[in-house]
Amino acid sequence: MFDTGVSYRFITTKENELIIINENADYLFADNYKAYLSKTEEDFSNYEHTFQAVWIQDYKKEDLSILPLFLDAKKAKVLIAEADLYDYPAMFLRGSNDNTLSAWFPKYPEKTEMITNDRSQDRRLNITKKADYIAKTKGNRTFPWRIFAVSKEDKDIVTNNLVYLLSRPSTYDDFSWIKPGQTSWEWWHASNIKGVDFKSGYNTKTYKYYIDFASKYNIRYIIMDEGWSYSVTDISKSNPDIDLEELFKYAHQKNVNIILWASWLAVENTPSFFEQVKKLGAAGVKIDFMDRSDQWMMNYYERTAKKAFENKLLIDFHGSISPKGLERAYPNIISYEGVTGMEQNKRGGFDTPNNHVILPFTRNVVGPMDYTPGAMNSVQPKYWHSNWTNPMSIGTRAHQLALYVVFESGLQMLADSPSDYYQEHECTQFITDVPTTWDETIVLDGKIGEYIIIAKRKGNNWYLGGITNDKDREYEIQFSFLNKNINYNMTLFTDGANADNYAIDYKKSNKKINSKDKLPIKMFLNGGFAAKLTID
Repeated sequence: MFDTGVSYRFITTKENELIIINENADYLFADNYKAYLSKTEEDFSNYEHTFQAVWIQDYKKEDLSILPLFLDAKKAKVLIAEADLYDYPAMFLRGSNDNTLSAWFPKYPEKTEMITNDRSQDRRLNITKKADYIAKTKGNRTFPWRIFAVSKEDKDIVTNNLVYLLSRPSTYDDFSWIKPGQTSWEWWHASNIKGVDFKSGYNTKTYKYYIDFASKYNIRYIIMDEGWSYSVTDISKSNPDIDLEELFKYAHQKNVNIILWASWLAVENTPSFFEQVKKLGAAGVKIDFMDRSDQWMMNYYERTAKKAFENKLLIDFHGSISPKGLERAYPNIISYEGVTGMEQNKRGGFDTPNNHVILPFTRNVVGPMDYTPGAMNSVQPKYWHSNWTNPMSIGTRAHQLALYVVFESGLQMLADSPSDYYQEHECTQFITDVPTTWDETIVLDGKIGEYIIIAKRKGNNWYLGGITNDKDREYEIQFSFLNKNINYNMTLFTDGANADNYAIDYKKSNKKINSKDKLPIKMFLNGGFAAKLTID
C-alpha cells in the first residue's frame, strides 16, 4: 500500500517449471462508473486506438481494452495498470455487462510462420497455432504487479509513479552514455523539403539536410526511418542511394547522432544486428511493428533491450504495447509508442485534441510516450483532410507547442519538415529549448477529457503547457510555485485571435513574472498555450 495507491502480485516458490493456464482477475466496482479506455484487438494490434469514455455497464464482454485504464469513481480516481512484467503476457480488461472488469491474456504462440502472400504484412509472423496456456515459466518467481493508482482529483494521477517504483531496478551501473534528447524525423512528412537543388527522398543529400537542421538547433539526434534499407526483414539490403558511412561521418562532424529504424523481424533475423548497428556508429535503434503482447513477444522486448544495453545503444519501441516498467531495468529504453500518435493524421484523422486531454491521465502516466508532435501545418477539425505527403495536425499551433511540455518522452520528435521549421523560427526555437527530462513537475489543474495545465522545471527554468479539448476555455495561472523574491522573464505563446478558424494563428509575447502574479489565459477550442520562464 502507498499513499497513492495499492497493488498486489502473486509469488510462487516451486522447484519445477510452471505452466500457467490462466490468471483470473475480476474487478467488481461499487457502481456504474465512467471509464476512459483504449479498445484493442486480441492477437495483433498496433495499440494506437484512441481513448473513449465508456460507462462500465456498457462495456461489452467482447470488448477488450489495453492497460492503463482510468476510472472516475466519483470520490476517487483510479488508474489500473501493471508493472514489473517479465516472462509473462500483458494483461487486458474485458467488460462484463455489469460493474465488473475482467482480465484477459493472450495465449502463447506455439507456431508462427512468415506471411508471404501479402506485401503489407511482411513485417510480422502469422500465429498458426496457439497453446492452451498463457505462459510457461520457472516455478520460483514473482509475477507482475496489478496496480490501482488512486487520487482524489484527476490531476494527481498525472504524476503517479507506482509503475516505476514497483518495477525491477537495473542491475547495470553505467548510465553515463544514455542521453535523452530531441530528434528530427522524416517519415511523418515523407522526406519532403524545399528550397534545395536536389531531389529530396531517402538519399544521402536529404539526410545531410536533416543533419544540418539538427546541428543548427542543437537537436541531439536524427532518425533514419524505414527507407534507409530496402528490406524490412534484412538490413544487409541497403538503399544504394544512401552512403551510410558518409552520413555517419558527416553527422559526427556536426555533433549530431543517428538513430536507425528497423522492424522487429530484421532484429530477430539478424543475430549480430546490434553489433552491426554499433559498428556503423548509430546511437540507437527505433524498433517497430511488434504488434503483439503474448509471453514470447514480451520476452523479445527484454532480450533486445538487454542486447542493446550491452552495445550501448538506445531503444525506441515503436509499434509497441504501453510500458510495463521494463525501462527501469533497462534505462536505454527511452520511449515506447502504444499511443494514437500524430502519424494517425496522415490518413485517418484519429489524433485529436479530445484524445490529447486524456493521454496525460492515462497512457503517459505509465511511461514515456512516442507521440511525435511538432506540426506546423495545423487545422481545425472541419478543415482536416487526409494527405500522406503534406500532412496536417488537428488543433492550433499553440496546442502543438504545448504538447512538448505536456507530453513526456525520452526521445521527443520534431515530426515536421525542417523546411517548415526554418520558416517558423520562433516556434522552432521554443520547441528545441524544451527539455526531454525534468527536475520537477506540478500539475496546476486538469480534468480528464477536458483540459490540463502543467508546469515543469529544469534547473532554474520553468516551462508551462496547457491544452484543451474542443471547447473554448479560460484559466487564470497563479505563479505561487515560483521561487519567492525572484523575477522571471516569460516568453508566452497563446492562440491568436483567429485560431478558432485559422489554427496556425498564434500570438507571442514577453512578460515579467514573479510568484505573486496572476495571468488570465484564453484557449480557443482545440487550442492551448506554452511558455518558458527564465530568471531575470
